[in-house]
Amino acid sequence: MNLHQSKLYFEDIDRALDHVVGMEALRNKSILVTGATGTIGSFVADALIRYSQKNNADTVIYLGGRNAEKLRHQFGIQKNVDFLQYDMNAPIGFNVHVDYIIHAAGNAHPAAFNGNPVGTTMGNIESTFRLLEYLRLHEGKRLLYVSSGEVYGQGDVSLDSFDELYSGYLDVLSPRSCYPLSKRMTENLCSSYWKQYGVESVIVRPCHTYGPYMTETDNRAHAQFFRNALDGENIILKSAGTQMRSYNYVADCAAALLSVLIQGISGEAYNLANPHSKLTIAELAKKIAVAGHSRVVFEIPDAVDLANQSPIPKQVLNSAKIEKLGWKPTFDVEEGICHTLNILRGL
Repeated sequence: MNLHQSKLYFEDIDRALDHVVGMEALRNKSILVTGATGTIGSFVADALIRYSQKNNADTVIYLGGRNAEKLRHQFGIQKNVDFLQYDMNAPIGFNVHVDYIIHAAGNAHPAAFNGNPVGTTMGNIESTFRLLEYLRLHEGKRLLYVSSGEVYGQGDVSLDSFDELYSGYLDVLSPRSCYPLSKRMTENLCSSYWKQYGVESVIVRPCHTYGPYMTETDNRAHAQFFRNALDGENIILKSAGTQMRSYNYVADCAAALLSVLIQGISGEAYNLANPHSKLTIAELAKKIAVAGHSRVVFEIPDAVDLANQSPIPKQVLNSAKIEKLGWKPTFDVEEGICHTLNILRGL
């Protein structure tokens, strides 16, 4: 469905913008959002467009994606919004001035990690290198890199949460590690550009983020749960679901990203998680089932399912650092789930 027809969707955008300190810094600036059709990139793009139009801010927003026509169909023709052909695996083919880049493009679902580990690795690293170099040559202000909580690897499960200084184990010989290892390397590349060339960058490590923008190819567990519930089907869980995760509704995520873009310290990383939304995958499935009037069914996983499962038993992030910027989550997991379902139902 077209989310722009949902009143609730725009209410969530306004709620997110109300919790970003310093949005005036983006007035009369130009911003490129890559991955603008993804879960995070789409909401951030809509939030920037909403801010600019409601406040006559004259913020120019460039939305980058592999299919510019798809972007045009999704967002429509709007003032100060332009669509750029952008493939993270190819050299940059546009030439526009941008003050800020929000780099949210990348393979973010397990099937891509297992089916295309080389493309996942090189896409993360090379795309960020090209964007940092673009900023350097075009004298842009700052890049925000959307990393991942997976960079912590297999952490100590006795810890309550992981802060930004923590580093857990990753099997460097496992192709499944292509995603977190390349995210680590790309974070280092951002810091290196800041040290060597003075190109500003800030890094955000989101926890598991959910919301109404989901593609049909997204095979992450929570995306499948939402699709099952919307289709009136049982929610299928192909594991015991004991892995503990931090979760974040996409509106809170977008507010955090914009807060870090504006106020974050260059060269530093910030965890992005709702400290009140810590639950196992099975608990999340049950909450979505309750909200969607469905039920959870356990099935024996096949070889493909097992290959796509994350080896990380606990991924709970400490959000104290980002909260010092003035950000705080406003959606608990029950409200986030209900809003996701209701927006997708057209409410």
